[in-house]
Amino acid sequence: MTERKYVLSKEVAEQKLQRLALEIAEQLQGDTAEIIIIGIRNSGKVIADKIGALLNSYLTVPIKIVSVILNKIDPKEVFLSEPDINFNDKNIIVTDDVVNSGKTLLYALRPLLFSQPKSIQTLVLVERMHKQFPVKSDYVGLTIATALQDHIYVETVNNEILGAYIA
Repeated sequence: MTERKYVLSKEVAEQKLQRLALEIAEQLQGDTAEIIIIGIRNSGKVIADKIGALLNSYLTVPIKIVSVILNKIDPKEVFLSEPDINFNDKNIIVTDDVVNSGKTLLYALRPLLFSQPKSIQTLVLVERMHKQFPVKSDYVGLTIATALQDHIYVETVNNEILGAYIA
């Protein structure tokens, strides 16, 4: 087995999430609207849970975490863990582990199309430099330039981030 080339250790990932939570708290300070964090299946949901827990120590507004499930290769159908959730007048933060082309984040916004949220922002732990879709990451843990054939994986176990590596 080849050795993994880590771009984020567990400790650095935790520091990045702490910084991201502080940025969000600063941005939303004084806002009384509920926050809904939408984690994109698996790693994005782990990140949503972590950010939500960190935000609870900085903000007093209600924070709700939901997950969105979609096929990242062919995202025609998008499912929310709470299909009847009301997004109107809420601050929405969509989280994912890695953004490459922006396609997954774009399709994860589909459940919000017929709602009227107060704001929608995106948060990713790792951002690659290969955008093909007009989705901007508002909060980014690490930006890294990679070759197109490279992949970055965020490793999670039991709702913990162990790190991110390039393969």
